[in-house]
Amino acid sequence: MTQRILIIGATSAIAAEVARIYASRGARLHLLGRSSEKMRALRSSLTGGIGGEALITSELADFAQLENASALVERAVAQLGGLDVALIAHGTLGDQLRTEQSFDEAESIFRDNLLSAVAFVVPIANLLEAQRGGTLGVITSVAGERGRPRNYTYGAAKGALNIYLQGVRSRLFRSGAHVVTLKLGPVDTPMTVSHQKNALFAQPRAVAESIVAALDAKRTELYVPCFWGVIMPLVKHAPERLFQLFPFLSGR
Repeated sequence: MTQRILIIGATSAIAAEVARIYASRGARLHLLGRSSEKMRALRSSLTGGIGGEALITSELADFAQLENASALVERAVAQLGGLDVALIAHGTLGDQLRTEQSFDEAESIFRDNLLSAVAFVVPIANLLEAQRGGTLGVITSVAGERGRPRNYTYGAAKGALNIYLQGVRSRLFRSGAHVVTLKLGPVDTPMTVSHQKNALFAQPRAVAESIVAALDAKRTELYVPCFWGVIMPLVKHAPERLFQLFPFLSGR
C-alpha cells in the first residue's frame, strides 16, 4: 500500500530531504510549511521523483498560531485519505542572548520549539490512538539533554518536549501506535549558517536517511548521528562543578 505521510515543517533542509526519500518510494505526501517560495521549489523538485503532482498536496501555515494546528491536521488527513506516518520537523534556534534580556523573546522560543510541537502532537496522537496504529516522529535536539549557557532557552524547550513525548509514547503503547523522538546534533543547514562548523556537524541528507530508517523501524528515541548517543550521556551526567570547568561545555 502507498504510505500516507504528513511532514510538518517540510521546507526545512532536513525535512525536505525526508520528503525526497519518501517521494522516491512513491509515498503520498502532504507538506506543511511556512515559506511559499520554498514550498514551490520543494514541490517542483518532488514531482519528478514520484512521477506525478497528484501525489503531493501542501498548505502554508504559521506554526506560531497554535489554535490552527488541529484544523491543519484534519485537512492533511482528508487530503491524504488517512495517515500512516507524521513527522514534526519545525523549530527555531533563536538568539540566546536576546532571550536573557527579554521574556517575550524567551516565550517565542518556547512557543516555536515546545508549544507549537505539542499543538500538533495532540491531534495526531489522538488520531493514531483511535486507529490503533501509525507512527509519529518528532525532531528534538541534543541541546535538550543539559542546560548550557550558549543555548539553554532553546535547550529547555527541547528538553521539555523530550519528556512530553516520553509520556505520549507510553500512553499510546497499548494502542499499537508509535512515537519516535529524534534527538539531532548540529546539522549544516541554513538554521546554523552563522555557527562555526566542525567535525560534529552532520549533513542534511545523511540525517534524513537516519530519520526515515528510525521511523521505518518504529524506534523509541534515537540520537542522530548515532555518536551523540555516546557523547550526550557523559555531558548530561557530568557533575556541575566539573562541567563548569570546561569552556567547551559551559562556555558561550
